[in-house]
Order: sequence, then structure tokens, then C-alpha cells
Amino acid sequence: MTFSRSLAFALLLVGCSSTEVQPETNATSDVAVRTADAPARTASATPEVTATASASAALPSGSFACGKLTCEIFESPQAAFSHIVETDKPLVLALGESHAQKGSESVRSTTSRFTDDLLPKLEGKASSLVLELWVADGKCGKAKEQEVAQKQKVVTENQAASNQNEFVTLGEKSKSLKIVPFILRPTCEEYDVIRKAGDNAVLEMLSMITRNMRDKAKSLFDETAKKAPGKMVVTYGGALHNDRVPREGREQWSFAKDLDTLSGGRYVELDLVVPEFIKDNESWKSLPWFDSYDKARFATATVVITTGPRSYALIFPSTTGH
Repeated sequence: MTFSRSLAFALLLVGCSSTEVQPETNATSDVAVRTADAPARTASATPEVTATASASAALPSGSFACGKLTCEIFESPQAAFSHIVETDKPLVLALGESHAQKGSESVRSTTSRFTDDLLPKLEGKASSLVLELWVADGKCGKAKEQEVAQKQKVVTENQAASNQNEFVTLGEKSKSLKIVPFILRPTCEEYDVIRKAGDNAVLEMLSMITRNMRDKAKSLFDETAKKAPGKMVVTYGGALHNDRVPREGREQWSFAKDLDTLSGGRYVELDLVVPEFIKDNESWKSLPWFDSYDKARFATATVVITTGPRSYALIFPSTTGH
């Protein structure tokens, strides 16, 4: 059974699907659900806009100060991504994204850009991909799983309908590159904890996601070290669980410390950001790179902002020019 058919089968059994973390929301609503009846992604992705000659000429070459942090301009997102991978040589590459929201359908999503433009750069370098995709497969009982799905609905209103299919496409693309994709499968005990959590159900979901992604990445790291030493394990999900320096109060929702230790300091946090998704609200302003990103100055450029040791934000060029 293919990755997409297996996933669709599991989703159809229970009428609910995965959870994701969104930087646009507060800690109690950081989980978004992908639905099984989401429409397919448009057939062809628009080629990424790269920095124009005039824009490049107006910006410094090499690393330069941007506020309190350091920025660097690249000719394309692919060049920036390859530079980070080749320079830091991670054994665990933890990718975070800002999820597409309703009303943003005209803008190419982060998942689409990663799937088509960046993931191929990992061919031959990565062994596996852990997706922050939570699938209920019916083993815990349809009623129980639907009860948990009901608790998730509070955070589904603003999510773009295409997100589910884009993660399925990502999994299929990964398989074609011989990078084995894995999804999360909570235990029945974890379902029970969420069901009984009352108003803290979403927080329990965040803890479950962190634990499952960490444990899966750990087991794959050990397996890769034996079977394909030197290859990396990749994780992909919302920009929360991969934080090397989590925001105060969110430490329990990051797997970075454990995986950094496991990899002997060869863990890299890389957030992928579509500039059209950036909002002028407190959640976005709290991100460490926000004050260093000059939207007007960097509009047509691919910029990497270093937020700390082995921690980066790769911001795509705007496709709208502003």
C-alpha cells in the first residue's frame, strides 16, 4: 500500500487526522488539524522567485549585521538550504514551518516549496523523514478517536484546506528520493490522557506530539548510525518543537535538547518562512528573527537569519514583491 493510500485509509476510518503547530496562535491553540477531504494541491507549483540583480546589488555580500542578529543573502532558497546543510553537516535536521492559512491559497505554501525545491537537495544525504502528522488508524476505537478529534476542532478554523494533501505529497516525494517518511501513531493510552484532560486537551496534544517525534527520531537515528552512518534524520512540522532555545514556558514542547545531545551537537534547527504569511501580531513579533527581517529591504531576496548556534530562519523571496 502506498504512503498516500495508507494515510487516506487511516483518515477515512475516523474522519480526523493530524495535528500541527502554528506560530500564529498562542500556546493553547497551537495544534491544527488536517482533514481527510482536503482538495488536492494545484497541479504545478510556481517556480520560486530568486533575488534579482538589482536587489542583490543593493544588499551586502556575505554575512552582515541585521539588528541584533546576522543575515546573509543567497541567490535562491535552494542555494541557502544547501549552504546550511553543507556547512553544518547535521545528523538531525529539524525543520519548522509556518502553516498556510485560509485566505492564503494564492500564495505557494511552505510545504510545497520544501517538497519541490528543497527536499531534493537531501537525496543521498538523509535516511528518513519524521512528519508531524498525527494519524488515527482506528485501533483505539472509532468513538474514542472521534472524541479526541472533537477536542481539536477549536483550532481548525483558520487552516487552509490544502494542507493535508500537501503533507501526503511530501511523504510521496520523500519516498521517491529514498528518504523513508514516517508519521505519528499515538497509543490508546495517549488518547485516554487527551480525552480526560478537559481544558488542557490541546496542551496534552502538544506533549504527545513532542514525545512521539522525539522518540521516533531517536530510534531512526540509532538505526541510521548502524545501517547508513553519516546520513541525517530529518523532522518536519510546525515551528515550535524544533526550537533549540524554546520560549519561556514552552520548554516541554521542544525535542531539540534531547536530539542535540543524541547527535553530539550535530542538530540543526531551520525554520522556513514565507514572507506573505508574516503578520504584525504578538505571536510573530515574539520570534527571535522578527525584528531583524526588513520586509521592504529583503522583499525579492532569499535571506538566512542566524538566530543562534546551528539555528536559522530561511525566509523565501516574496512572490508579490512586498
